[in-house]
Amino acid sequence: MAWIYLGIATVFEIAFALGTNATHGFTRLWPSVFTLLAAAGGVFTLSLALKTLDVGVGYTIWTGIGSVGTVLLGALLYKERITPPKLASFAAIITGVVLLKLASGA
Repeated sequence: MAWIYLGIATVFEIAFALGTNATHGFTRLWPSVFTLLAAAGGVFTLSLALKTLDVGVGYTIWTGIGSVGTVLLGALLYKERITPPKLASFAAIITGVVLLKLASGA
């Protein structure tokens, strides 16, 4: 169940990051409300995952997958460029996430 909570937490993390861009410095009400709710949902579901997972594993996977998802969706939604160095970084993050999952023994 911890991995499911962690997956949900990463979705909230991506929503939080993308929502932050839409707030225009928290000057727009509904994007700001959405962003704050996504942040709270991410931290809450991460805390549920960390009841079982090591904090180093859970937090690293949460931020790693959140980062990759944010960059990929940022490219789709905001037309941000994905460069070869970004692709190499994604590969490193994904490799790290897989190795952490394997190392956790879960």
